[in-house]
Amino acid sequence: MITAQRLPASLTPLDAALAAVLRNVAPVAAVELPLTEVLHCIAAEMPPLRAHPPHDVATLDGWAMRANDLVGASSYAPLPLPAPPTWVEAGSAMPAGTDCVVDADAVDASGPLAQALAEAIPGQGVRRAGSDIADGRPLTEAGHPVRPRDLLLARAAGLATLRVRRPRLRLVNNPGAEVTAPFIADAARLAGADVLRVEATGRDPAAIAEALDAGGCDLLITIGGSGVGRSDAAVSALAARGEVIAHGIALQPGRTTAVGRIDTTPVIALPGAPDQAFAAWWALALPVLDRLSGRRTRQTQALPLARKIASSVGIAEVALLMCQQGSWTTLAIGDLSLDAIARADALLIVPGSAEGFAAGTVVDAYMLRE
Repeated sequence: MITAQRLPASLTPLDAALAAVLRNVAPVAAVELPLTEVLHCIAAEMPPLRAHPPHDVATLDGWAMRANDLVGASSYAPLPLPAPPTWVEAGSAMPAGTDCVVDADAVDASGPLAQALAEAIPGQGVRRAGSDIADGRPLTEAGHPVRPRDLLLARAAGLATLRVRRPRLRLVNNPGAEVTAPFIADAARLAGADVLRVEATGRDPAAIAEALDAGGCDLLITIGGSGVGRSDAAVSALAARGEVIAHGIALQPGRTTAVGRIDTTPVIALPGAPDQAFAAWWALALPVLDRLSGRRTRQTQALPLARKIASSVGIAEVALLMCQQGSWTTLAIGDLSLDAIARADALLIVPGSAEGFAAGTVVDAYMLRE
């Protein structure tokens, strides 16, 4: 998806631009949110869970017994019981002194003295206390995204809220980026952000500047208008409202990306083309969002390259990879089609200091399908 595009006069190295925009960025304060709102948010420190179930419970309907009282019992040699057994339903608490549940036909209670007709072992038909959730275990570790299975534990433990970090992201869409804006908004929500999307009323600097309101947000992202053409006014609008740290990043695709700040809020101006915005999102915006949410290092996978990757020195290039037969196969580098973006298993940023990697080189790539 190479476009004939005018570029900024100079390009800032990716590492320098990222370090500049990350300066003084710290995790946001943790908040208590209901379980319906915390999926994909980043977990903060949480108190340990209590054991679940809190006591032994029956897993089937039957007689609650003590296994030692049934030793030697059979239908051919009924064993008189020292005390009448207690009938329990599945899910009910086990009576004190019992450690197993036997079927209804394992006890003959028709006569004056109940008799056991079968043996049992301790724990038969019983779910032990703490077998689902061990007492004192954390729901999840701080810095990890909240997953559906974490919510399963939370609901089983009777929790109504969780402590998470959810940065507030204001996404300003400039006219002409109608495909890219929802893509970035969805990616931001998946990364745990609380996204507010607004539309600039025009492509001129005044209209875009009016939408660049950093109040009430932790990160501000613009989509489109970051080039140097007649209708590319996002950077001019940023300069009018705050500070432009760098316009033009040594990143392919995504060279027209800009980074800046309005007061203390970091601002990233993404290009309007989907492939360029995707690359700049991973290289610049996502690291800022992860810092704000206190997320731990993202998952990578180390595999050898099936073929050589060639890259231009001085430009960091984004490569899309697919895992095939235990190695990375390159789908695209520098020029990213939408099909390659959809099919890729992982993303690799080849640093500007490298000419690429030889076939067989083991590289760590960010997983796109966590």
